[in-house]
Amino acid sequence: MASIKEISLKSWPPGVPTEAQYPLGKVPLAEYLKMRAKEHPDKLAIIFYGYTITYRELDEASNRVANYLLQQGVKKGDRVALFLLNCPQYHIAHYAAWKIGAVLVPCSPMFKEMELEYELNDSGAETLITLDILFPVAQKILANTPVKRVIASNLNDFLPEEPELPITDIMKIKKSPIPGTVDLMDILTNGEAAAPEVKVELDDLALLQYTGGTTGLPKGAMLTQFAALFKSATCLTNARTITPDTISLAIAPIFHIAGMLGNVDAPIMAGATVVLMIGFDPETTMAAIEKYKVNYFTATVPMNVGLMQHPKASQYDLSSLKLTLTMSFGITLTEEIAKQWAELTKGGILVEASYGLSETHTFDCFVPLHKIKYEVCGIPNAETDIRIFDFDDRSKELPIGEEGEIAVYGPANFLGYWNKPEATAETLIDGWVFTGDVGRFDEDGYLAFLGRRKEMIKVSGFSVFPEEVELLLCKHPAIAQAAVIPKPDPKKGEVIKAFIITEPGQTVTADEIQTWAKENMSSYKVPAVIEFVDSFPMSGAGKVLRRLLKP
Repeated sequence: MASIKEISLKSWPPGVPTEAQYPLGKVPLAEYLKMRAKEHPDKLAIIFYGYTITYRELDEASNRVANYLLQQGVKKGDRVALFLLNCPQYHIAHYAAWKIGAVLVPCSPMFKEMELEYELNDSGAETLITLDILFPVAQKILANTPVKRVIASNLNDFLPEEPELPITDIMKIKKSPIPGTVDLMDILTNGEAAAPEVKVELDDLALLQYTGGTTGLPKGAMLTQFAALFKSATCLTNARTITPDTISLAIAPIFHIAGMLGNVDAPIMAGATVVLMIGFDPETTMAAIEKYKVNYFTATVPMNVGLMQHPKASQYDLSSLKLTLTMSFGITLTEEIAKQWAELTKGGILVEASYGLSETHTFDCFVPLHKIKYEVCGIPNAETDIRIFDFDDRSKELPIGEEGEIAVYGPANFLGYWNKPEATAETLIDGWVFTGDVGRFDEDGYLAFLGRRKEMIKVSGFSVFPEEVELLLCKHPAIAQAAVIPKPDPKKGEVIKAFIITEPGQTVTADEIQTWAKENMSSYKVPAVIEFVDSFPMSGAGKVLRRLLKP
């Protein structure tokens, strides 16, 4: 019987290598920045509301920060925490740390004091690079952490006097000195622009990417320089989502592994241009696409829907947008949504971005553009093996069509969780990352993600995956988004409670939804309780935080 990998390779794009290729060699990504800066020094690397940074400027700016860190005693292997929004300062700090072999600790800009304190303490970071508008959060807890130095900046440091796009209120906050911190602009003005002389190896630790903490406290997944290089290479040479001609729109948070890969790492390898925005606003997004002729976009399905439903959508020319990879957070991508997107963009392709997780440096699957399917995550990426195992017997591989635990084996798999050997042993077994996610393969070798096993709902003994019910509910014409959680029940153990956001201008009752659901899904999947809401609690990565919804 053919393996899943053999079956999926039948859907592999014709003429595309099945192994990752490295256009400028197998070297760390910071070396790619240096080489791209020599190759095309005046090409734009970043556009930020009209402020532009060339490859030479990005390379030199990151050199200046890297040399400053060295002067301050930061050495290879030390952790450098980034507490930043989507802004050019992130790219500069990211590559500065990597140029001296330091380990990045990206922290969510949505963090409150206790969350930030935990990650700074757990990682042992002694350097924090942040924005002045976020510093009040850090200030309250710094004395309880190992942090010895703080580098701060203001968003206006990298904004033009006359921004080319509408800016948000936080971008209008003017700069003011922060005692006890070092101004990033002083470093960029006075620092040494020559490349630091630190030998960085591909097997060096590059990143502590903290997981969302679905099981206990967040854990730092240890990822190497090679992991970042390899996954960037697969974007260019296998999935071919990014090319040297790419103009990418970066709205997805770049502290998150998916946003980082798609808009910080892979574009540098390709020598592409990134249009950077600090957050999602539908009209500003459309203005950016039109003005800068954006041809690639990493989105979430709610973003896509928000753009399509915007009353001014027809007033913008979005025809430059050829490819959008989207993530089914809150709304599942369907063929109907993709068709609507093609109409809006005059032929633009919209496909599911991938399946992946922090522990594998994400992007473990991709959807071949010559054989697009919906409501699946795609086929296994280059040099990556994905299998489905029995949750109760991890030695038992399950055949196509059966649901079980997704396990991933690939060159970018993490080294383990930082200082957590027991958690590592539970997840990393003989090189395989056992994900705790439920999935199945179809007859063409495409992976379907069905949800987290720990989020599985047991209704009268039947297993119900929240994502499946959410997908079915969103097929109702009046439902824009749905989120599903378990509600304790004395007779059935658990029943389903659904939180519903209706389509603009639509009205529907709970009884009407339940009647419709009984006709369109198994009886045990029908929500017993329905609550209408205006919004869902969301993570910094754009995922619905079901744990914050009240049963």
